[in-house]
Amino acid sequence: MNSKYGTYLVTQEDRSAGRSTLEVVEAAIAGGIDVVQLREKNTTARERYDLGREVRDRTAEAEISLIVNDRVDLALAIDAEGVHLGEDDLPVSVARELLGEEGVIGRSVSTVAAAREAEAAGADYLGVGAVFATRSKDVTDEQAEIGVERVRAIAESVLIPVVAIGGIEPANAADAVAAGADGVAAISVITAAEDPAAATRELGEAVAAGREER
Repeated sequence: MNSKYGTYLVTQEDRSAGRSTLEVVEAAIAGGIDVVQLREKNTTARERYDLGREVRDRTAEAEISLIVNDRVDLALAIDAEGVHLGEDDLPVSVARELLGEEGVIGRSVSTVAAAREAEAAGADYLGVGAVFATRSKDVTDEQAEIGVERVRAIAESVLIPVVAIGGIEPANAADAVAAGADGVAAISVITAAEDPAAATRELGEAVAAGREER
């Protein structure tokens, strides 16, 4: 089990209760977050670059990984650890050529077949979901509420880490981890929380409980 993917924050300022992404990231770091993904849909590339440089300073100081959603060029520009790719993004093999062997590449999947394909192409970890109902991300019917048994099937079919995403909250995170996920990713449960640091700690406690159950 890979502990470095235990709790994974996906940033989105318009879901952050009026706070800046930088404030949320700092709070999540204080709460023990393991990975930060710079998502920030609905912003320009320049805005994401400027924000990404500031976030990179914080994650580097805390010695945690920074992953950029979709954009390999942006990940390289801000010296992030890697990139997370969706189904409509660059192929994993192309991203690997651009990032080199040291770059971290995540891939979103919702089926066993897609998981095996991503692993064979060189992905370092998988974002699996949407596990539960979610309003934070647009998903197709096939990707919606795939459930913890699908998480289990995918985790058993690959050797790389699996991160459960989609509708994740402390009340269900343990179930996803007990089913085989190495960790969980969340947007609103952290970004919109009254106390993002406390929400991060609570999510981490749920992950630890899931590991004990497993």
